Amino acid sequence: MRPSDRRPDQMRAVTLETGVNRYAEGSCLVAFGHTRVLVTASVEESLPPWLRGKGQGWVTAEYGMLPRATHTRGRREAAAGKQSGRTQEIQRLIGRSLRAVVDLKALGERQVLIDCDVVQADGGTRTAAITGAWVALALAVKTLRERGVLQSDPILDQVAAVSCGVFQDEPVLDLDYDEDSSAEADSNFVLTAKGGIVEIQATGEKRGFSRAEFDRLFELAETGCAELFAVQRAAVG
Repeated sequence: MRPSDRRPDQMRAVTLETGVNRYAEGSCLVAFGHTRVLVTASVEESLPPWLRGKGQGWVTAEYGMLPRATHTRGRREAAAGKQSGRTQEIQRLIGRSLRAVVDLKALGERQVLIDCDVVQADGGTRTAAITGAWVALALAVKTLRERGVLQSDPILDQVAAVSCGVFQDEPVLDLDYDEDSSAEADSNFVLTAKGGIVEIQATGEKRGFSRAEFDRLFELAETGCAELFAVQRAAVG
């Protein structure tokens, strides 16, 4: 039995609350169980120097954890003077995931910056961030279209992410902290609604895992992301 009493193929309760920031072009407070991430999408009519004049836009992301997002207070990375390797890895993953489903030429010569701030962490912060980031991005694009800035939708597909792992020799969906911290193997799947694979991160933590176990993890991820796609569609209307 899982610590949360969930079935192996059962997600935590997922909510995507939109419009939580009155200033950002798009915003979403995403919850995967007790994990909560505040996501905002900000549009800037400027580009990094290396992209200027190329007739395309850019989507990028920043990620961070608030000091008391975990059991003990963590030091702000700004106070330390640098980002951790984990933070850099996750924000690059979020950016890649979003760009995989955006027509950057259709976006025009502008930039959408996605900020993902973890309010409370109980496992799966990167997957929750990616799922909520797509919603915030979609809402920002909707705002631009309503203002007449964009004539067509540059978003080509939905993207969402979910964790899966082998816990007590059982492949399970959407790990919380209790499972993630003691899983034999753990993975993150970033998938699109049209069946595309954006990224798979899979690691044997306490042992290697079999091809059969991986195939089952992939099946679970497809099940979980199908649920997430439905929640995303409902959130953006």
